[in-house]
Amino acid sequence: MQLREQIHILALFLILTSGYAEAKPIPIDSLARQPAISSVSMSADGKLLVALIAAPGTDYHDTALATWDMDNLDQGPVVTPSAKRMKFVRAVALKAGKILVTARQEWTGPLAGCGEGNFSGSTATFVFKNYLTDAKHSEFSEAFTRGSHQFGMSERVKKCLEIAGSAGLVSNLPLDPTKVIIQRVNALTLQGDYFLYDLATKKTQLLLRAGPNATPGLFHPRDGKLLTRNLVKPAGGDEYQQQILIRNKETGEFEVHDKLSTKLSERYTVQVVGIDDESGQFYVLTDLFSERVQAWMYDPETRSFGNEPLVAHGTYPISGLVFGNQPSNFNKLLGFTVSGPAPETTFVDPDMRAIHEGLKQAFPDQIVSLMNYNNDLSRVLFMTQSSRQPPAYRLLIDRKQVQTLGSQRPWINSSDLGEQRWLSYTARDGLEIKAILDLPPGWKKEDGPLPTIIHPHGGPWARDYMGWDGSGLVPFLTSRGYAVLRPEYRGSTGLGRKLWLAGDAEWGKAMQDDKDDGAKWLVEQGIADPDRIAIFGYSYGGFAAVAATVRPNSPYQCAIAGAPVADLARLGTTWSANRLQRILQGRTVRGMDPMENTDKANLPILLFVGDRDVRTPSWHAKNFYKAVKGTVPAKFELIEDMPHQLPWYYNHYQKILGLIGDFLEKDCGPNGI
Repeated sequence: MQLREQIHILALFLILTSGYAEAKPIPIDSLARQPAISSVSMSADGKLLVALIAAPGTDYHDTALATWDMDNLDQGPVVTPSAKRMKFVRAVALKAGKILVTARQEWTGPLAGCGEGNFSGSTATFVFKNYLTDAKHSEFSEAFTRGSHQFGMSERVKKCLEIAGSAGLVSNLPLDPTKVIIQRVNALTLQGDYFLYDLATKKTQLLLRAGPNATPGLFHPRDGKLLTRNLVKPAGGDEYQQQILIRNKETGEFEVHDKLSTKLSERYTVQVVGIDDESGQFYVLTDLFSERVQAWMYDPETRSFGNEPLVAHGTYPISGLVFGNQPSNFNKLLGFTVSGPAPETTFVDPDMRAIHEGLKQAFPDQIVSLMNYNNDLSRVLFMTQSSRQPPAYRLLIDRKQVQTLGSQRPWINSSDLGEQRWLSYTARDGLEIKAILDLPPGWKKEDGPLPTIIHPHGGPWARDYMGWDGSGLVPFLTSRGYAVLRPEYRGSTGLGRKLWLAGDAEWGKAMQDDKDDGAKWLVEQGIADPDRIAIFGYSYGGFAAVAATVRPNSPYQCAIAGAPVADLARLGTTWSANRLQRILQGRTVRGMDPMENTDKANLPILLFVGDRDVRTPSWHAKNFYKAVKGTVPAKFELIEDMPHQLPWYYNHYQKILGLIGDFLEKDCGPNGI
C-alpha cells in the first residue's frame, strides 16, 4: 500500500519544531506543560472526533475539551476550557452525538468510609465526575444519573457517592444506535448495579444487581445480554474460590463451570473476553496450561477447552484479543496483542493487517496503534510513538492519505533523547530479569561509563513497556546525561507467572536484590560508573528507594523516593478498602520493613509526596524522614494539591523535576552524580 503523509495542522497546534545543533537537556517546562493534545477518540460512525487539548491562553498550564466535525476538519474544533477548579482529565467519543468527559477537583474533609484512602485516615483527596455533552458543548450534565434515587438519602451518603464516584461507562454496545451499558452505585447497598442506558432518552433498564463478591463478566457486545458472572466464595480459612458462571442457553440460569474455577490464592488468570457467535464457544485468556497467558476456546456445552491454544507466544503472554466493532466485521476476531517489550498487535484480518503493515512502513521505528475506525475503513484513527517521539495522533483517510492531528509534545526534539534497549540479566539466584535501558543521546561505549539511575516501576503488580515514557521522568534524566535502567523485578506482572509469584513476601529482600543486580550488571558491561549510581522510584518504586537506604552494601550513592511506602506493618491494614484484595495481595506484602531498620540508614535520601495522595499517604515518607534525618542527609517535600496518580498539573512537575535534578547534581553522595 502506498501511503502519502499530508501534514494537516489544526488551528490550535501551530507549533513548529526545529532541530538543535546538538542534544540539550529537555527543559522542565517542556515536560511540565499539559499535552498539546491527548485522550483522542473517534465515534464509531466516523463523524465526531474528541480530544483534550491545552486550553488556549493558558500557556499549556490547563486543559480544554475539543470536538471536531470529521466532515469539516478545516473548520477547527469546538473548544470548552476546564473550569477554575474542575479540570478535564479524560474524554471519549460515544455515539448519538454524545461525548463522555471526566473531570476532577480538589476536595478536603472527612472521607467517612468513602473512596480510596478512607482506611488510611486521609482527609484531602479529589472528586471525579463524569459529564455528558454534545458536539457543540451546549450543556454538560452529570452522566448516567437520571433515575438514581436520592430521596431520603443522608448528606453523608450523598457526599460518599460524590467522593467515591456514582456512575461510569461499562460498554459502548457499538451496534446499538443509542444504548450503552453503565454501572451506577446503589445508594442503599453502596454496590454497583448495571443498566442499559439510552443516551437519547436517558431511560435505564436494570441488567444486574451486583453484590460484594459477585460481579458481571462478559456482556454480549451486540445486545448487552449478560453471558457470564464472576463469583468469589469462601473455601475454608483464608482461602477463597473464584468461580466463573455461564448462562445456560436453555434455562437462562447461571451455572458454575469447574474448569474455569480456581483458588484465589493461586492467582491463575482466567478471563472470558469474547464469544464466537457461530459456535457459541468462549474466548478465554488463561495461564492454566502454560507459564504465560494464552488464548483458548472453551465450549460451554461440553465444558471443556480445545485441544490446543488458539493463540500462544513462545516468550511473552497474550494480553488481549481484538474483535470487530462495526457492522462489516462485528464480533469477528481481527487480531491479538502480545505483551512483549512493547504491546504488539498482530492482525489476522486481511484488511486490518494491510492497513497496519502499511502504516508501520510509513512510520518506521515507531509503534503504530490503531485506535478507532468507521465501517468501511475510510477513516482510521491511529497513534504513533517511540522512546524519542511523544505520542502523535493521526487519521488515515480513504486508505491513502494521512492527516496529522497533533503530537502530545511537539516541542520535544527527538535528538535530545537517546537509544532505548530491551535486555535481560541474571539475578544472583539465577532468575532471568528483563529490563529497559534508556541511554543519553549520542552515547557510545568508548565514551566511558555513565552516571546511572536504577528506576523500578510502581505496583509492584505492574510492568514497564518500551516507547515514550508518559511520566516524563525518563526523558528528563536521559537528556541530562544519565542512563536509566527499569528492571522488571520479581513481583512484576505481564511477563509470566513464575516472575510474578517469585515476588511474594520478598519486599526489600529478593525483589530488592534484582535492582542491585541490575546495577552490578551495568557496571560489568561498562555502561554504569560504579561511583555514580542512584536509585529512584515512585510508589512501590519509592519503597525500593527507601529499602535501599537501610540495606548494607548497596551499589547506590543516594536514593530518591516519590510517594513511597515505608511502613509495611501499617500498609497491611490500610492499603485497600477491598477485604478480598487485602487478603490476596496483603499476604504477599511481607519482607524487610524499612521503618523497623531506620537505624541502619546509610544513604542520602530525598523523599517527596503529594498532600492529596490517598494511595500512599504522606505519613509513610514523613515518618521515615524523621527517623533517618539524624543519621544520613535527608530531605522531605510535601507537594501541594498533588495526587498519587497521573495526570499531574504544571506546578507539580515543576516542583518534582526541580527537586530530582538538584538532588542528583548536588546532594547525591559526596559531590553529586
